[in-house]
Amino acid sequence: MHPGDYQLEIYLNGLTGTVPDHPMTFTELAERAQRALPPGLWSYVAGGAGDEHTQDANAAAFTDWGLYPRMFVGADRRDLSVDLCGIPLPSPLLMAPVGVIGLCSQDRRGDIATARAAAATGVPMVASTLTQDPMEDVAPHLGDTPGLFQLYTPTDRDLAASLVRRAEQAGFRALVVTLDTWITGWRPRDLATANFPQLRGHCLANYTSDPVFQELVGPDPTPDQVVATWAGLFGNPLTWDDLPWLRSLTDLPLIVKGICHPDDARRAADGGVDALYCSNHGGRQANGGIPALECLPEVAAATDLPVIFDSGIRSGTDIVKALALGATAVAVGRPYAYALAVGGLPGLVHTLRALLAEADLLMAVNGYPTPADLTPAALKRLR
Repeated sequence: MHPGDYQLEIYLNGLTGTVPDHPMTFTELAERAQRALPPGLWSYVAGGAGDEHTQDANAAAFTDWGLYPRMFVGADRRDLSVDLCGIPLPSPLLMAPVGVIGLCSQDRRGDIATARAAAATGVPMVASTLTQDPMEDVAPHLGDTPGLFQLYTPTDRDLAASLVRRAEQAGFRALVVTLDTWITGWRPRDLATANFPQLRGHCLANYTSDPVFQELVGPDPTPDQVVATWAGLFGNPLTWDDLPWLRSLTDLPLIVKGICHPDDARRAADGGVDALYCSNHGGRQANGGIPALECLPEVAAATDLPVIFDSGIRSGTDIVKALALGATAVAVGRPYAYALAVGGLPGLVHTLRALLAEADLLMAVNGYPTPADLTPAALKRLR
């Protein structure tokens, strides 16, 4: 079985008059998600920093590259599996951490639905610190699919250690530390709706269930006290001096997210991290920057460490191009959030399968049987 067989499943269902209930293109997915989500939540999920130039440039950057077709390679025998820090994965696709994914499903249990989609598809979930359900309630729904835990490092080191320890105990297989969100960027769409979900008490379950946080906030706190305590702890502007401490928190693979410069990649590698995560937060944090895809080749070439990539992924074709430019694994964000909003768990499973099918079929048609066959030589810059 190959992921691309999903298209045959769709065509065979069509013989009995059954057509897909869920969108087949990102454009339709976004249009339907906008209708499905409340305006404030739609703005938060879909919006970016400033005039959203960087967000748009992230997606547009993929059109600057074309894939060479190669013939006589027997690409009917394909294997999309990869190894990420010793974690075997059936494909290079991941679900990026989305801090409001819990709100994106109609029942507001989106973290659990995402974990169930991971179990159904083999696509790992990178669970955010910001969830509607505590990590201990989310992890069991991953089944046999590995889960990764993303940490927004709080200013209180004991709280940070507690969150990481809980992630280990819950069975998460790696720690992803986000570096670029100790403060939120200027987001006009969110400002226009005056909406910041966490300040309204949403997606704080990992804090309210944490013994260290409970001690910090005090007994029987009001909702306002919980939010105020969280807001006072959330943002930690880490420096290189903090890296040894981060490394000491866990024996799990340590992955640092937000690396877009080769010098930072090399210094992180020297500091003992296990993988790099090249990302500009999908253009949500800083406007006027370089498309993340343009940073990827230099980051990948700077060290021998595996590299996860996100920012601008909209299709299976984008996944393939990111792999060719040096990514070991590729994470998708908005498409899976939109899919969950539109179709719940079935819609999310459909979208993940569709992304993998497109990537698999593109590799088949163009003669690249495995991710290892996708190198920069497979691409030609068009502009």
